[in-house]
Amino acid sequence: MPELPEIETVKNYLNKVFLNNQIKNIKISNRKLRKEIPYNFENDVLNTTIKRIYRKAKYFILELDNEKSIIWHLGMSGTVETKDKKSYQKLKHDHVVLECDDEKLLVYNDARRFGMVDLCESAQIDSHGCFRDNGIEPFDKGFNEKYLIDKLKSKKINIKTALLDPKTVVGIGNIYASEALYYAGISPFRESNSLNKKEVIKLVKAIKDVLDKAIKAGGSSIRDYKKPDGEVGYFTLSHAVYGKEGQKCPNCKCDFNKTGGIKKSFLGGRSSFYCESKQK
Repeated sequence: MPELPEIETVKNYLNKVFLNNQIKNIKISNRKLRKEIPYNFENDVLNTTIKRIYRKAKYFILELDNEKSIIWHLGMSGTVETKDKKSYQKLKHDHVVLECDDEKLLVYNDARRFGMVDLCESAQIDSHGCFRDNGIEPFDKGFNEKYLIDKLKSKKINIKTALLDPKTVVGIGNIYASEALYYAGISPFRESNSLNKKEVIKLVKAIKDVLDKAIKAGGSSIRDYKKPDGEVGYFTLSHAVYGKEGQKCPNCKCDFNKTGGIKKSFLGGRSSFYCESKQK
């Protein structure tokens, strides 16, 4: 599933191509996604202008000039790509196509249909079901050791699972939780409320650093994810532990012959990668 860095990358690209463009045509070939696309979607969106494009958690939002906003989620395997109308050839799972100025198309493809395209009053975004119970954004100034200590102090679940809970902090995702815990030197198995202040300070910094580097690299191309221009995300090449079971830990003094390198386990049904020597 695309996480915060991938959606931030999508948002940045769409801003370059579609910001201040008018939506001149809409084609929906399948409304039955994770949530059915509203039947008033075409009427409410047609001939509006996209005045703002931003990310909220793992969603990107197209704010329109009629005080409504399109809420978009890519699900497990969905992609959005920019296409030229003259050369576009519809693929089987192209469910939504928006045509904007200069005959540029925004095409949403989702074979598994776990994504979502919804419409909401712009002023009501924060109270939408996708966002109303969310915790803080990791790049928000308020995301610091004080905030995270307060969130973790009553949690006995493992820290990896806590970081994936959007009520704790939004958008980190499985890949980046594994990476951040590695750089912070914290075992994913640790009970959340066992972390001391020094460890939480390291973890907050590691989360921000990992996400920032991933955004600059265009995200991680795992399975289906690719940028709207069709290019892959290159942060996959910089993973320290994720997907590297049995490999040597980077910048680690552990004895590979004794440890066997990076370990893989499952926590909360999600794969976790870690170094049992570095992460305590």
